[in-house]
Amino acid sequence: MDFFKFPDDFIWGAATSSYQIEGAVIEDGKGQSTWDVFCKRPGKIKNNDTGDRACDHYHRYKEDVALMKELGVKSYRFSVSWPRILPEGEGKINQKGMDFYNRLVDELLNTGIIPFVTLFHWDLPQVLEMRYGGWRSKTTSKLFADYAAIVAQELSDRVKYFSTVNEIDCFTLAAHKSTSNENHAPGKTEPDKTVNQIVHNALLGHGLSTQALRANCPADVKVGFADNPKFPVPVYETNEHIDAAKKAYIEMNSQILFPIMTGKYDDIYLGREKDNLPEYTDDELKIISSPVDFIGYNYYQSPIVRSSDEAKGYEIIPPPATYPKTHIGWAITPLGLYYCLKFHRDFFGDLPVFITENGCSANDVETVKGEVLDTDRIEYLRSHLISLNLAIKSGINVKGYYVWSLMDNFEWAKGYSERFGIVRTNFSSMARAIKLSGQYYEKIIKNNCII
Repeated sequence: MDFFKFPDDFIWGAATSSYQIEGAVIEDGKGQSTWDVFCKRPGKIKNNDTGDRACDHYHRYKEDVALMKELGVKSYRFSVSWPRILPEGEGKINQKGMDFYNRLVDELLNTGIIPFVTLFHWDLPQVLEMRYGGWRSKTTSKLFADYAAIVAQELSDRVKYFSTVNEIDCFTLAAHKSTSNENHAPGKTEPDKTVNQIVHNALLGHGLSTQALRANCPADVKVGFADNPKFPVPVYETNEHIDAAKKAYIEMNSQILFPIMTGKYDDIYLGREKDNLPEYTDDELKIISSPVDFIGYNYYQSPIVRSSDEAKGYEIIPPPATYPKTHIGWAITPLGLYYCLKFHRDFFGDLPVFITENGCSANDVETVKGEVLDTDRIEYLRSHLISLNLAIKSGINVKGYYVWSLMDNFEWAKGYSERFGIVRTNFSSMARAIKLSGQYYEKIIKNNCII
């Protein structure tokens, strides 16, 4: 069993986001978010579900922190709702909204749990969408930095980990380019040039908010971001296929990850988007690549690639119908987590890493005793943690792991039809119950070892 041990200072955590769990969308002065509006559009969310109540975490946060303590969780990654703090997206602070996060942080610290704050997990103030066009405008990038400074001034005396943004592609590309019901808020299809400008403005928002955090936090605060890059995995591990996967990694992440880390748009991106490039300056690229203390990677699945004689040097192999998948339909590719971290080291060296999300949806069914015997989720976690352990054993600087998610919650366009939690949420009574996978995770944390 010692073979699967983790470092003594490894941080085991659980993750959520504001819109997915808080509810209370019109309470205590909170403003509307783009997701509040998007959910009211018929047919956009499965079963026309909304996040109006979600898990009612806004009122039940003490109960949820007690659950974390029972699970032995060392750190809790959560997001702050921008419109709860600034109902107009700018200007006057809603102190009642800020008070909620102060209470939550204090409750976590009193319980011995490290708070890990994400500033933006997709719930943009609706007024900024209406007033400036949301992320279409660099004004929103600048206002995001102002908001970051406000949160830092309030919480950074107690919060020592801040992530600026979560998964840029989901509130840019998926929200403005896709035409399916899988759209993310605000769910408007834009021309490619506009979409690329939206992505650039989000990158700029990350860079400006990084600088705002540095200017308003004590020196011991760690600042980073969480991304979900494409993590191609070789079809099998020979040098030619590994090299092909590395080529795919560069091309697939040339628009978001590499500009943040290198301060430039590479030739691959410039050549691909030559007629649709955003407007930007060299100074903006310097801001975008402001140094960070860590990267958070959200890992769920990987495309499988092999070497090819085509110009790209690789091709994607679509998974066959019989390939194992989660309930939501995502391929189960645990080796990709190892390659996510291997390629991180290859390109970005020893920069610390957190796995800020990893987990699976499952067709959870309660037994007559009220249990959820989610052995599928246990096996998912076990196989991915083995890959994570392998990466750490090979010398990659991984600081912690956050399971997605602490509890079943509002799963965006899928509504409440997909359950990712290690804790079951009864969406009628709001009762919580630890699943078998939660018991398993508690044993892993207690032993600091894969079971």
